Amino acid sequence: MFERAALIHYHEIGLKGRNRSAFERQLRDNLDAALGSFDVERAERFSSRLLVRVRDHAQLEAVCRQAADTPGVSNAAAVYITSRGSRDMNAAALLAVSEVPDARTFAIEARRSNTDHPVRSIDMNREIGQHVVDETGLGVDLSNPDVRVYVEVVQGDAYIYSRRYPGVGGLPVGTAGAVISLLSAGIDSPVATWRLMKRGAVVVGVHFSGRPQTSDASERLVAKIGEALSHYGGMGRIYVVPFGDLQREISLAAPPDLRVLLYRRLMVRVAEEFAAVERAKALVTGESLGQVASQTLDNIAAVDDAATLPVLRPLIGTDKLEIVAEARAVGTYELSTVDHTDCCTLFMPRTPATRATVAEVRAAEEVLDMERMVADAVASAEYHDFPCVPYRRPKWLPEGVSAAETL
Repeated sequence: MFERAALIHYHEIGLKGRNRSAFERQLRDNLDAALGSFDVERAERFSSRLLVRVRDHAQLEAVCRQAADTPGVSNAAAVYITSRGSRDMNAAALLAVSEVPDARTFAIEARRSNTDHPVRSIDMNREIGQHVVDETGLGVDLSNPDVRVYVEVVQGDAYIYSRRYPGVGGLPVGTAGAVISLLSAGIDSPVATWRLMKRGAVVVGVHFSGRPQTSDASERLVAKIGEALSHYGGMGRIYVVPFGDLQREISLAAPPDLRVLLYRRLMVRVAEEFAAVERAKALVTGESLGQVASQTLDNIAAVDDAATLPVLRPLIGTDKLEIVAEARAVGTYELSTVDHTDCCTLFMPRTPATRATVAEVRAAEEVLDMERMVADAVASAEYHDFPCVPYRRPKWLPEGVSAAETL
């Protein structure tokens, strides 16, 4: 009887000024890509909303859920599109109520975005509410109803719904540039990566594998983590760097208590090489203050001394329970808890330094040929690409060619 659609609401984009339309266009493009496997029309922009018309009504719930998982979306509603006539709105409201079959109470929440509609919001609430009571006998509960029916009168139509799917919020991927994430197969760094996607960044991961000193198990897990994160449309590529031999070289030449910091300083330098390739403007790590020995303030400063780009740490003030909860919500936790051996556990000292100074780590590096080690790391890198609309892979990097061949 009525056309069905996903009505997309956003919040933070609405706070933007003159460049708001650019955010809306990016969100529309991201939604079109995210919903490409469904029988839908292209997303339409109108009156601080987006609308995706669904041809196959059986797909409507799945369309709304996928749209809600797109960064920038506040919520996605499964709407009936009607005229602004009271007969159509009443009929659609009854259908919306029936979508919660066991409901005993209801509420109507109507609002008009156009003042040319002659019926005020409060009068729509009363009229539609009375019709529902007359037809169903349900009770009215404005505070905590079993089903709440929303009525939005926008431009020439009315959009009526009771099913609304919370979105991830944030900004559309592609509106904040590119970042390089030091991505492990553990719990923390995938969550940090996700948080940057949610802020509109396209993420390129760099995974440091313990191979050939360990198996490639962490690489397989990181590929699966990348697939899980690509569901949100923000993962462009993951580079994999076999790092085990370089760690062994450092462990044989450097003071044991500084090994971990020297590993991380080398990782930062290698990541910045890929940042140059990808035109990324920052690095991202999953560090949380004080969680392990390398994440004290002194040691963070010692590692950052090797960086020329900003190093973003979105989890710095987050505890482990919070990170685990977010990993579960994002969908990476189960993968991150699979047993594997990665480079973080290779050649670990018994007593790592917790208060290293910049002078100490610089002195320890003097016996290492860091320039050659960076080149070796880059030369051995491989990569895997993921679907990501805003990602622009380097034009001069042919498919299947390692990064080293072009650096």
